[in-house]
Amino acid sequence: MEIDVLTFNIHHGVGIDKEANLARIAQVLEKSEADIIGLNEVDKYFSKRSLFEDQTRWLAKQLNTNYFFSPSLSFKSKTTNKVRQYGNALLSRFPIVSKESHSFNYMPGLIEGRSLLDATIQIDKQLYQIMVTHLSLNPFLHRKQTDFIIKQIHKYPHPIILMGDWNMKPGSKGWRKLSDKVQDSWHVSGMGPGYTYPSSHPKMRFDYIFVSPELRVVQSKVITYTHNSSDHLPLKATISCH
Repeated sequence: MEIDVLTFNIHHGVGIDKEANLARIAQVLEKSEADIIGLNEVDKYFSKRSLFEDQTRWLAKQLNTNYFFSPSLSFKSKTTNKVRQYGNALLSRFPIVSKESHSFNYMPGLIEGRSLLDATIQIDKQLYQIMVTHLSLNPFLHRKQTDFIIKQIHKYPHPIILMGDWNMKPGSKGWRKLSDKVQDSWHVSGMGPGYTYPSSHPKMRFDYIFVSPELRVVQSKVITYTHNSSDHLPLKATISCH
C-alpha cells in the first residue's frame, strides 16, 4: 500500500500577495490528494491577520479529515475568552489514536516558541507515529530541539514519519544527525535541488519529510502550482508501507 504525505508551511494562510486566504490553502491541499498532511505556522483564534479563525478545524472540515493542533505560542485574549494560539497541525485521512504536544519554549517571551506535534495514526491494523515540527533559527535551540526529537524517535516500535519546516540546510550538522536515524525522503527519491523557499523564487530547502528505514520512499516532489498561497512551497512524498 502507498500513502501520500505532504508538509507545508502555510504562513497562517497569508500568501505572497499579503492576502489572508485559507480557501486557497485548502485548494492546494485538496489537489495534492495527500493522505497525511503536516502544517506549520497555523493560527487558532490568533488575531485579525488570520481573521480569528481556528485554521486547523476549518481546513479539516473542508477536506473531511481528522485533525490535531499543537500550539507553539499561547496568549490570553483581551477581548474574548478564547486562547490565541499559533503552531503546527496534522490533517489525516486515517484515525488519530493518540496525540501529544511537546513544547520547546525554553525561553518564553524572548524567542519565538516552538513545539513538536507527536501523534499516532492507524492504517489498517498498523500504527504509525507522525511528528510535525518547525524548528528554531537559533543554532543552540535548533540543536536542543533536534536532540529531543531523536530521543522521541527511539521511543516508538512502529514506523515514523517526521516532517516540517526545519530551518536547516541539507548536509548540515542537524541534518546529518537526523539522517543517521531516518531517511530524508528528498535525498532518497527527489530530482533536483528540492527548494521550497521562498515560494516566488525558491533557492533554499527548509522543508523536509523524514521516514523510518523500514519504509520505502517511492517518490518525492515539490508542489509548484501554489506559489501565491504561502511563502513556502509544499513538499510531497509517496511512501510504500508494505
